[in-house]
Parts: sequence; C-alpha cells; structure tokens
Amino acid sequence: MTEGLAPIPAGHLPLSAQAPGKCIVFGEHAVVHGAPELLFAIDLSTQVVVRPAPRWVLNGDPSAAERHPYFRSVIQSPWAGAQPVDVRTVSRIPRGAGLGSSAALSAALTCALSSTTGGVDRPALAQRSFDVERGAQGVGSPGDTSAAVAGGFLTVNGEAIGESLWTVRDGDRTWNVRRVADPGWVWVVAHTGIPRATGDAVRAVGARLARPDGPTVLAEFARIATEGTRAVAAGDRKTVAELMVRNHELLREVGVSHPRLEALIEAAHPAADGAKLTGAGAGGSIVALPREGAETELVRRLARAGGLPFVVRPAPEGASLLSSP
Repeated sequence: MTEGLAPIPAGHLPLSAQAPGKCIVFGEHAVVHGAPELLFAIDLSTQVVVRPAPRWVLNGDPSAAERHPYFRSVIQSPWAGAQPVDVRTVSRIPRGAGLGSSAALSAALTCALSSTTGGVDRPALAQRSFDVERGAQGVGSPGDTSAAVAGGFLTVNGEAIGESLWTVRDGDRTWNVRRVADPGWVWVVAHTGIPRATGDAVRAVGARLARPDGPTVLAEFARIATEGTRAVAAGDRKTVAELMVRNHELLREVGVSHPRLEALIEAAHPAADGAKLTGAGAGGSIVALPREGAETELVRRLARAGGLPFVVRPAPEGASLLSSP
C-alpha cells in the first residue's frame, strides 16, 4: 500500500463517495508532452450517490449512457456488463472551469464502483480513474485524476522530490506521480464563466509545439515547472510567484489565454504576488497567490472584474467513501 493513503474498502450498494477538484500551478499542456507538472487537490469536491437500478441513470437521465462522455466511459470500461446503477451527483466545482470537475466525477464514481467489486488500492484507483477520463477526452495526462485520488500537492514527471506514489500508464506512455510537501499557503482561483474544451486546447498546443521552435518552448515549460516545484517544496513564495507570471506568459504565447483570463489577471495584480491561467485555458480559470493578508481584497477585485472567485486550500484527502446514503 502507498504510505499514508488507505485503500478503498469493499462495500455494498447503496453508497456514496467524494473526490476533490484540482488546481495546476505549473506545467499544464506541457505535461502531455513529457514535461513536469505541479498541481494540488482543492477543497472543492464532487459527491456521488450510487444505488442499484434496472439501467444506467445519471441525475435522472436514462439516456446519459449515450450522451454523457464520462458516464459512458465508466460503463464501457472497466464496468462493462456490471450491474447498472442510478447515480446522483452534487458538486461544488464549476463545470468547464479548468478546476477538475470531470476528474473529480471520474474519481468519485470509480471509487464507489470499485468498492462494490471488492475494493481497490490507490495506485489501481488512479489508473482506473485516468482510464475513464482518457476514454472520455481522448487526450490528456493523469495529473487531474491523480490529484483527485491522492489529495494534497503532487508532481507528475517531476524530479525525485518527496514520496513516489504510483505510475500511470497509457499504452507505451508512463507518468510518474510523486507527493510534494504542502507549503501551507492560501490560494485564490477565479472562473471567467467561459467554458473551456480540454481536448481542443490540448490538440491546439500539440500543433503549436510541432513547429520548429517547439522543443525550445517545451524546454522552457519544463524549466519553469522544475524550478517551481523546488520552490514550493522549499516554501519560497517569491520564486513561485515569479515563475507563475513567466508560466502565464508562455501559455499566452502558445495561444491558450483569453481576454477574460487577461482581465482577471490584471485585476488580481495589486493584491497578488503572482497569477496565471490554470488548466486548459481558452476560458476557464486563473489561480493567484495572494499577497499575505490580502486574500479578501483579491477576492473583491476578481469579483468586480466579473470573475467567480474561490479561496481554496489544498485538500489533504483524495477520493473516499462516505457514509451510506
């Protein structure tokens, strides 16, 4: 068993489960191409209630098995042929915000269904949750689902800093996931209200990195994420903030910023040490590291600029079963 991460025990329907969302600090998009990523689980979560049913139903919709890509992915693998269930969801994570709503749903539902088939350890749950999200999106990396499964701060493809948690596989590709120490900071995220499409953004960045200067751009993403991870592990707030600014400049350069993201970052500047888009971009959200004592001012500035702000802390616990409904 991975140290400090208890396996999901066996259970019987009906039952409920939860999983947190996530916030990427460094390395979004570049991680898909082998560069490091640093992210943390946020204390906004999705809960699922699962009951036996004559057919697969999601939030009262009996056609969700055909129309909802993540629900369809769950049913197709690895639970093809399993007993159908009625799933009800409640989420505090804005949809399409780049804050891991799909990963939280995938991890929470996979957690619940894995319990009904005898339980599962955390590495296997991380792999299953990624398989579900990968099946729905067609592209991506396992950072989001690993954060939803593990909680806390994680690095993907990073240096040997902290405990090794697991390796996630996708065909011939592998991603190594490690624990990073939480520096204990408060963060603020703000949703633009513009939904992002992760798959489309990932493919667009892939095309940009295929240009002749792509390896140089990717190397800069990797440098920022590596140095940023070291700075977070060391509690070096100043360096983290500076690297967040540089990371956003690079994300703007590869074409995944948006006027609404730029407006929120500008609004955040007087009350934040650093700010950047988080997630796929082209909409979605920003993450800001507030100046110490300026959290309330930062939230007000972002709200006045038209964002939906949340003060967040790293969620120490990943996917877990809740009491039976």
